[in-house]
Amino acid sequence: MTSGKAARKQRQAARPPTRSTEGRSASPKVLAGIAIGLVGIGAAVLLTVVAFGGGEGDTSVNPTTLPDANVIARQLQGIPQSGNVLGKASAPVTLVEYIDLQCPICRQFETEVMPTIIDRYVRTGKVKVEARPIAFIGEDSVRGRNAMIAAGLQNRAFDFSQLLYFNQGPENGGWLDDDMVASAATSIPGVNVQQVLDDAESSRVEQTAARYDDQATADNVGGTPTVLVGKSDGELSTTGADLESLSAALDRALR
Repeated sequence: MTSGKAARKQRQAARPPTRSTEGRSASPKVLAGIAIGLVGIGAAVLLTVVAFGGGEGDTSVNPTTLPDANVIARQLQGIPQSGNVLGKASAPVTLVEYIDLQCPICRQFETEVMPTIIDRYVRTGKVKVEARPIAFIGEDSVRGRNAMIAAGLQNRAFDFSQLLYFNQGPENGGWLDDDMVASAATSIPGVNVQQVLDDAESSRVEQTAARYDDQATADNVGGTPTVLVGKSDGELSTTGADLESLSAALDRALR
């Protein structure tokens, strides 16, 4: 499947046209009416600014629907998601993946290998996938990781991560900004975009991220992607991230 290009940010600042105040004189009664009207207009403008943001200090995001959103929706349609887990909760085999959303090798793994694994093993209820996003590359990795965890609070972590992989930019190139986070969330039906942005800054997400870091240390993760496979009630072992090696490891675990 071909990767979509990163969505372009569209920022436009429009100013309302001004009108001349020159003209005929008005009577005191008319002027009083105008004054009352202006007070009402001013209040309405103030409410609009408060509700939607505005002015030079405005930091609102400008989300757009990302390319390949429909491809990912079809790929994951009908498969249960709960937090950072994709697949049937009672699946006999577990696949754990440590990923960095900026990592180009992770992108190759997620866009070329995982679609087959999902169709062959996850959709059939044999395997569940547990994603543990970590931040190896830079600050953008931290933003992406936290936003993915936040999307997981709405049970859409995998939609979110796949959207970023299919629209990935260069490492530390600034593409994974708040606009991209909002655009990925916007591209997932039913997701509360503002909630994702808010939750990404929460202590709950920070604690989850710290737990993934601790697990990565315990599993001797030295890079991404790192993939572990095993029976859900047993010990997991590291395996290759190519389709042949991963499929073989899953088949062994299913015996």
